[in-house]
Amino acid sequence: MDTAIRNHVLIVEDDDNIRRFISINLINNGFVVSEAANQGEALQSFTTDHPDVIVLDIMLPDGNGFEICQKLREQDPGVIIVFLTARGQDLDKIKGLEIGADDYIVKPFNPLELVARIKAILRRTELVVKPQRLVLQSGPIRMDLNANKVFKHDDLIELTPKEFQMIRTFLEHPDTALSRNELMNLVWGEDYIGDPKTVDVHVRKLREKIEDDDSNPYWIETVWGVGYRFRKEG
Repeated sequence: MDTAIRNHVLIVEDDDNIRRFISINLINNGFVVSEAANQGEALQSFTTDHPDVIVLDIMLPDGNGFEICQKLREQDPGVIIVFLTARGQDLDKIKGLEIGADDYIVKPFNPLELVARIKAILRRTELVVKPQRLVLQSGPIRMDLNANKVFKHDDLIELTPKEFQMIRTFLEHPDTALSRNELMNLVWGEDYIGDPKTVDVHVRKLREKIEDDDSNPYWIETVWGVGYRFRKEG
């Protein structure tokens, strides 16, 4: 993850009017914008334009946003993905978050809310490196703030931006029981309005990546009735 200004947004939406509407609002708020009307155009633009943020509709004429999200995550685990869709069922939201989306906005939507959500995500993922704290570590789990990378032993762990922010929050508050609401505020920001189940989804995905046995977690403990606690070692 680069510390330079990240302001290039790729809009993947097959409705021309909605796509242009989003584009105009983002441009008016200082973003650089690329557009795609289908999966093929999205993958091509992703390769050539290297966007920082992708606003992704789920229903597309040549595929669906879930498939594209998985493909993009494989190519760049650090890209920010925001689903924008008419499908507002909880199962769709949970599926989107599980496969790597950073946020999920349901149509109809306020364009100012979309801009605010994108800015909030970017604020949380633009890490300010403090000279006195370049490395956060507990046992074999090590976060290098200079490189914006996380390792277990010497193996690099590929994380989404939200997973990166979440493990940083845990490492900055070791042996502390954090409620779901506290994690929402620290990772997504106090201005984020979302379902606390979002935290559970991201914790589950994070456990799959850092635990030896994610069904019997050692590092991220569940504190029943409260939330989660990260074990401190060393």
